[in-house]
Amino acid sequence: MSDPMTRRRFLENSSVIAVASACGTAFAQSVPRSSFGAQSTAEEVTEGLDLSGKTAVVTGCNSGMGYETMRVLALRGAHVIGTARSVEKGQEAAASVTGRVTPEVLELTDFDSIVACGDRIQAMDVPIDMLILNAGLLLGRGLQQVRGLEMQFVVNHLGHFIFGNRLMSRVVDAPEGRVVVLGSVTHMRAPEGGIQFDNLGGEGWSNRYGHSKLANGLYSLELSKRLAGTSATSNCVHPGTVRTNIMRNTRFSAASFDKSPEQGAATQCYVATHPSLTGVTGEYFADCNPAEQGEYQKDETMAARLWEVSEELTRDYLV
Repeated sequence: MSDPMTRRRFLENSSVIAVASACGTAFAQSVPRSSFGAQSTAEEVTEGLDLSGKTAVVTGCNSGMGYETMRVLALRGAHVIGTARSVEKGQEAAASVTGRVTPEVLELTDFDSIVACGDRIQAMDVPIDMLILNAGLLLGRGLQQVRGLEMQFVVNHLGHFIFGNRLMSRVVDAPEGRVVVLGSVTHMRAPEGGIQFDNLGGEGWSNRYGHSKLANGLYSLELSKRLAGTSATSNCVHPGTVRTNIMRNTRFSAASFDKSPEQGAATQCYVATHPSLTGVTGEYFADCNPAEQGEYQKDETMAARLWEVSEELTRDYLV
């Protein structure tokens, strides 16, 4: 690697930062507001940007916001590595956009698939300028589990926790690596007490999607601390209520939602690319601007504990 931050050094640095994070945020940062808003599109927020020479990894690229994010970043000149759950879906999506796109297979319920995908991307031996953890699952009321854990927690959080771990050294290799985690305002409707550390199987509690989205926000917060001392950043975004096929497993109709995928992808594209956000980390955005968030999502102690528990649950699949 061109940067001395190897995988080992990143992990060693993480343990130091984990201790420091318990003492609170050392410095306040000023987060600029943009002129973009709820109706802005991904193309609009990236207009005029030249991303040539940059590499982006986008999970869930075959439809919805992931597809639009891949399309727009490739349009602006980035090499986009887009993941999908099957070879066919990834290749079809990649072939339909203008620009350089490399499809990869990633199944977030299958930890071996995550390891294999991460290793293939590592083998490309390129810095990752943008790691956009976009893929997600929204289930109906019935409880579903993977590995004895609530399924949305596994897909939305643990799968990306493993994937990010295996690629983070490449993000740190970049001159200004940015991790963008797709969260949701529904983190405010997580179960009482926040992350259900004593019952991650999901039995007896509701708002399971909100629970997984809270995990996304806390992961992004803790990651921002563990990246301290590097030029890399981590931020969480709420895309809005977007008309995508994530609603296919629920009783709700996506037609009633107010944003198109083009608008839904705007905030993650803005946070991943805009020059005004250089160095901004550990923040939460909606409609391309800093946004209010629930108290649990700002809880640094809960974020640090979630990281430790996530490591225990996935240890065999981490670098």
